[in-house]
Amino acid sequence: MDLPKKVIWITGASSGIGEALAYEFNKKGAHVILSARRIEELERVKENCNNSDEAVKVLPLDLTDSQSFAQKTEEAIGMFGSVDMLINNGGISQRAFAADARMETIRQVMEVNFFGTVGLTKALLPHLIEQKAGHIVVISSVMGKIGTKYRSSYAASKHALHGWFDCLRQEMYEHNINVTLVCPGYVKTEVTVNALTGDGEKFNKMGDAQNKAMSAEAFAQKLLPKLAKEKEEVYIGGFEVLSVYMKRWMPGTLNKVLKRVKVT
Repeated sequence: MDLPKKVIWITGASSGIGEALAYEFNKKGAHVILSARRIEELERVKENCNNSDEAVKVLPLDLTDSQSFAQKTEEAIGMFGSVDMLINNGGISQRAFAADARMETIRQVMEVNFFGTVGLTKALLPHLIEQKAGHIVVISSVMGKIGTKYRSSYAASKHALHGWFDCLRQEMYEHNINVTLVCPGYVKTEVTVNALTGDGEKFNKMGDAQNKAMSAEAFAQKLLPKLAKEKEEVYIGGFEVLSVYMKRWMPGTLNKVLKRVKVT
């Protein structure tokens, strides 16, 4: 990637992985558009960037407000004249047993993680097709490939993303548009703290695995070279990434392991 000439639009850019990616792309000289709901946090991230007035723009966005996507996309394109890469990072996690989760909570997770991501991507696609170039990145999860206790709605939303974007990738080859699905393992962010319980309240606890995981900054540094190589699917994490390969080649063994694993 010739990053000084690229415009990168990042959702979920107010914290965690999105914030770390914003700093990393900014250091490489890219123009960055920051989107999330919390305007004050987006402004904080912008102020922490280099050459922020010229190179970084703030575009508030609510992934549950699908009616706003067309207008938000026009605004994003207008900020620098184009968008070269969309990083669909915005999302929400869940911590609840499947039997206890209310349907309203399940729908809320799907609305943000799946329908919000798909809707925003569809809004930007005509622009990418017209310019005959682009890169769509989806920050999925190892949970997009496997399933464990306590994460049914979250895993379902990530599995759905893989199905939709795998199909989109096949349709975009002729338009010179790349699609990359990124599967992080454990990354030290507030994702568990902000996760929804079965009744839709905040979980408000830091998961043990997240607390010991790699930093969001380290994750961002590992991801950029893989995006430059236009990888179709990327796995970044620790030992937990092995579960993806076990699911493919040794599903029975993985199931036995997961039965004994404590999840938080």
